[in-house]
Amino acid sequence: MQVEYMHFEILVEDISGKIALEILVPKIINTEQHTFNIHHYKGIGRIPKNLTSTSDPKKRILLDQLPRLIQGYGKTLSYFPAVLIIICDLDDRCLSAFRKELLELVNYCNPKPKTQFCIAIEEGEAWYLGDLAAVKAAYPSAKQAVLNSYTNDEICGTWEKLADAVYSGGRQKLSKLAYQAIGKEKATWAEKISPLMDIDNNQSPSFCYFRDQLRRLSGQ
Repeated sequence: MQVEYMHFEILVEDISGKIALEILVPKIINTEQHTFNIHHYKGIGRIPKNLTSTSDPKKRILLDQLPRLIQGYGKTLSYFPAVLIIICDLDDRCLSAFRKELLELVNYCNPKPKTQFCIAIEEGEAWYLGDLAAVKAAYPSAKQAVLNSYTNDEICGTWEKLADAVYSGGRQKLSKLAYQAIGKEKATWAEKISPLMDIDNNQSPSFCYFRDQLRRLSGQ
């Protein structure tokens, strides 16, 4: 399928995801032919039961605001070739139930935008751990035994696993810090590891799904 032009609106749940995707998306699609915007939020939250956003938009919680966001994008993206891509962590949710809930939300909206959900299993850090060579290149002193103990897209506390490998004092020290300090460290991982990632040889199934869907939608 040849696509002359496609615009991607990409929503992610935190700043580290935005940093990583700003680096990774141009590796996946031809950004001279296609365009994209990435919007980050301040956490994932949950989809409102009545599919009506009631939380304060200023708090910028992704799933809390998703009904309003999808409805809005359904109107604004209907005038040109565009896809809304929503990337969120699975965390401890059931994958099939979560995906079903997300798809029902899109179907509820009218008009509904062309939408693609990409779920990081378990967390965005799984995409870094899908490329251990990139992690080692970014952090030469990373603990190899910890990296070797990781199974791709395993539900194991992914950011904690990466912290054990690359952060002095590991998860035990990092988890004692304030939320903002943990977020800053995750942003540093994104800045250091993402530029070194080999997107065609990543071992994370959820990253490969995102990569392949982006290529498919852009006609590559």
